[in-house]
Amino acid sequence: MTASIQNIVQHSYAVPDAGFWRGKRVLLTGHTGFKGAWFANWLARMGAIVHGLALPPESRPNLFDALEIDKKIHSHFGDIRQFDIVKQAVDAAQPDIVFHLAAQALVRASYKQPLATFETNVIGTANLLEALRGRTDVKVALIVTTDKVYRNREQLAPYPETAELGGHDPYSASKAASELVLASYRASFLQAQGTSILAARAGNVIGGGDWSEDRLLPDAVRAWRNGDTLQIRRPDSVRPWQHVLEPLAAYLCLAQHAWGNPATSLAWNIGPDGAASVREVVQLAHAAYGKGQIAFATEISGPHEAGLLALDASKLRKALGIAPRWKLDAAVEHSMRWYRDFENGMSADVLCARDMDAYLQAAQSTAQLQPGRPV
Repeated sequence: MTASIQNIVQHSYAVPDAGFWRGKRVLLTGHTGFKGAWFANWLARMGAIVHGLALPPESRPNLFDALEIDKKIHSHFGDIRQFDIVKQAVDAAQPDIVFHLAAQALVRASYKQPLATFETNVIGTANLLEALRGRTDVKVALIVTTDKVYRNREQLAPYPETAELGGHDPYSASKAASELVLASYRASFLQAQGTSILAARAGNVIGGGDWSEDRLLPDAVRAWRNGDTLQIRRPDSVRPWQHVLEPLAAYLCLAQHAWGNPATSLAWNIGPDGAASVREVVQLAHAAYGKGQIAFATEISGPHEAGLLALDASKLRKALGIAPRWKLDAAVEHSMRWYRDFENGMSADVLCARDMDAYLQAAQSTAQLQPGRPV
């Protein structure tokens, strides 16, 4: 059966250094999305000078508006498929550090709009890297890809960073292709100019404030809030689930590590010490939410999606001491409590601050910062 992370005890931790980020100039693409809004909020909280570039948020409600991110950072709306817009954003930000999160990030949407997916994820990434070429002031660029960049062999054995890249669906293939572009720009231009460039391959994220379509917990909350039955298409699919704060903390620590070290290793997996099925996550979410009906499909339908996927994140642990703070049950509980309390009138600012404080307290209570060695 699946290797659930619920019974894993974590031993080693790395903690983002707020002092490092105070006053740093940061360009963050994708700041209007669920993950990007959490990240913009965290960077602003630490005193970074943040410029964001993204399309306007699509869903209503959305975390970007709920957190009033446009009042906390310099927010710019624009399409990363247009080079002039990307270059203008880079010129305006004059960044020390760049985090690239902007993407078409949904597998099912990529089947409906494959060309737009490739344009956004491949050309958009190339546009950003080209805009960084020749800028010696940019010390670190971290490009967020996905755990789905690997050629999926439908195995429970986790994929290390050295596994073959691939991609059946357009989303996965576009992210794998963007890593080839990234490696080329790194070898041809960016490392020589003193820019550390990294690819971060994070597992599936959950957390409060996500209202996107075709995502497990947002779909569950919508169904249960409205009294509908949650329909689960692929209950036995296995993924490396983690709370959104886990990869964001890893991005921050990786950028700190890469500062002044252009030879930092290119690819990094970010995920839990195992994986869990959709069924397991839904059952935990249902218990935490306290109401609602679930219907698990007995036959697979719809376009191809990977069935089994797990990440080997041991490199991150060994090099930097970065490991998950929250096990799966805690990650789901924090997520569902966020949604419940938001529905009951609590502000997104209060809820995100509560989760961030709890997360950092969990890290600091047992933290043993292990700076690791450049790899």
